[in-house]
Amino acid sequence: MACIVSGSLAFDTITTFPGRFAEQILPEQVHILNVSFLVPTLRREYGGCAGNIAYTLKGLGGEPVILGALGNDGADYLSRLKSLDIGTDSLRVAPDIYTAQAIIITDAANNQITAFHPGAMQQAHEIGLPERQDIRLALIGPDGREAMLRRARDLHAAGIPFVFDPGQGLPMFNGDELREFVRQATWVAVNDYEGKMLSDRTGQDFASLSRSHLKGLIVTLGAEGCEVWQNGECTRVPGMPASEVLDPTGCGDAFRGALLYGLEQGWPLVDCVALGNRLGALKIAYRGGQNHPVSPALAQR
Repeated sequence: MACIVSGSLAFDTITTFPGRFAEQILPEQVHILNVSFLVPTLRREYGGCAGNIAYTLKGLGGEPVILGALGNDGADYLSRLKSLDIGTDSLRVAPDIYTAQAIIITDAANNQITAFHPGAMQQAHEIGLPERQDIRLALIGPDGREAMLRRARDLHAAGIPFVFDPGQGLPMFNGDELREFVRQATWVAVNDYEGKMLSDRTGQDFASLSRSHLKGLIVTLGAEGCEVWQNGECTRVPGMPASEVLDPTGCGDAFRGALLYGLEQGWPLVDCVALGNRLGALKIAYRGGQNHPVSPALAQR
C-alpha cells in the first residue's frame, strides 16, 4: 500500500537562542516591538512537513509518495529523497523560484519563533494525484492554500481516505472552508492550539466533531501525549519520556509519520497514536526533522 503525503518541502535554517523569549519581550511595549536575538549556533536542514513525515513513514516500513514542490535550489533535496527510496514522481520542480524556507529560532524553554517563505509551495496546486492503483491512504499537511483545497477535493472524489492535518496553514481558511475539509476527511489531526482555532471557526467542539462521519479527531499535547476523540468520547494517550530534549523541530511530523504507518497497518487509532508519541519522543533527542534513527523494529507492538 502506498500513502500520499501532501505538504511542504522546505529548507530549515535552525538557530538556538540560549535565553528565554519571555525575558526579552516586554508585554507593555509589544506595539513598538523591536527585538534582536543573538543566536550562536546555526544549521541548515532538510525539512517541510511532507519531507519530514515521509522520512519517518519510510523508516518504519511504509511507502510514502510525496506531493509537493521544490524550487530551483532543490536538486540536493530531490537527490536525498531518491536516496531514501521515497516516491518523488509527483514532485514539481519550479525553475523560477526558490524552495520554501523556514528560519526557526528556538529558546531555552523550547519555544519557537519561525519566519516562513513559501517559495515553490505557491505552485503546488498545479500537481494532480498520481495515476497509481496502490494508493489507499493520504495526508494533507500545510501547503499552499490552493494546493490544500485541491488535494481535499481530488482525494475525496477518488475515494481515498485522508488525514486532514492543517498545522500552521489552518489560519488561511474560514469556517465554511474548514467545515468542508472536515466533511471530506476521514481523520483530523491538530495540536491543542490549532484544535481551539478549528473549534472556534467551525462552531463545533471536539466531541461534536468526533460524532460526525470522522473515524477520529487527534489532538496532540506535546510531552503530555494526545487526546483521541471518537464518537464523542475522549481517550487520553500518555506521552513518552524523551532521553534528551535537544530540538522540537519536526516532532509533530515524526508523530504523523508514525500515525500514518499505523493506519496503513489497520491498527486501532489509539495504537497508531501511541506509536506517534514514541516517535515524537525519539525525534526530540536529535537536531533537525530528518536525522533521528528510524527502523521497522520501532513499530513492533
